[in-house]
Amino acid sequence: MDVLPYLTAGWIFLVGLYGVVTSSDLIHTVGSLAVTQSSTYVLLLAIGYREGGTAPVYGDTSARTPVVDPVVQAMALTDVVVGATVTALLLALVLQAAKRHGTTDPDQLTGLRG
Repeated sequence: MDVLPYLTAGWIFLVGLYGVVTSSDLIHTVGSLAVTQSSTYVLLLAIGYREGGTAPVYGDTSARTPVVDPVVQAMALTDVVVGATVTALLLALVLQAAKRHGTTDPDQLTGLRG
């Protein structure tokens, strides 16, 4: 079993998490969250990979031929769509906060404190 894709997914996750923690701008935070979520794409594709596997089209392969997992591929595609939607929603919220408060610095958004 190759561990490199799992290490790559963990590294991408940590880079994105570092960006979220150290961010001083809401747009940078949203971008860092998008990077963090992209680690799940690598993780899902690593889970579904099979050594020597082909596309899961069973009409032209024998029953003994290894194929990659199509469910994991579908989950990765769904993750891409959900990630794009969440990123668009968060950027729209940042835009509204910038219009209302005149800044995207979370420390200066004093109207949001309880």
